[in-house]
Amino acid sequence: MTAMMAYHSISKWSGALWSGALSGALGVCAIVAIVRPAVAEPRAVVELFTSQGCSSCPPADKVIGELAKDPSVIALSMPIDYWDYLGWKDTLADARFSARQQAYSRVRGDRGVYTPQVVVNGSAHVIGSDREGIEEAIDHKVDGVMSVPVSLALAGKQITVSVAASNKSPAAMHGEVWICSISKEVSIAIGRGENRGREITYHNVVRNLLKVGDWNGSAGSWTVPLENISRDGVDAAAVYVQDGSHDRPGPMLGAAYTSLH
Repeated sequence: MTAMMAYHSISKWSGALWSGALSGALGVCAIVAIVRPAVAEPRAVVELFTSQGCSSCPPADKVIGELAKDPSVIALSMPIDYWDYLGWKDTLADARFSARQQAYSRVRGDRGVYTPQVVVNGSAHVIGSDREGIEEAIDHKVDGVMSVPVSLALAGKQITVSVAASNKSPAAMHGEVWICSISKEVSIAIGRGENRGREITYHNVVRNLLKVGDWNGSAGSWTVPLENISRDGVDAAAVYVQDGSHDRPGPMLGAAYTSLH
């Protein structure tokens, strides 16, 4: 399934769907108490588009597990749903991740939608099992990319997202701020399809995504009730500031990651 394919008939994201749960709950505020701050300024956000129904994906899932141990990399698994018709419905898949992958392809102007696919820092795409290629993409320096300090902090039943002011290029002067609910490890026994009979462990699986605000280059912070990002199995969170919009995602400007327990 590493052959490229065009993916059609995916639903457009709805801003209300992604951010409605936060309506009235988010606000710019000062950080009163900071608990367990996340390490700022990682060098890369690595997104893996994977599927339980893809026989080529397990090596890539393993690579993401290895990258997840590197504190300078925020490695995320985003399971897609377009292979579900092959005999096994992916139990972690979300149609919004399929749409995100397709949106990246539209921005690049190609039809590079396949599994396993990694997108590094919102721009370069690499076969997900190609560890060397992923490292090369991480090390490739682009002005403004991952240049904005971002942090996450827990205080009581809230999590605060802080984004520093930009002092870099004009490309890093705006962006959208999104928070990911994450399950660090999920083991799935697959009963049918190309991976039938296998138990595969997925790492840093994104279970939900919520937009917390827009960033205009000035320092800002947003406080989110933990109940808005928590669900069964969620034990970590990541936040990223990304140029563009949810349907036309651009380069990553900054990100942070923290455990919730």
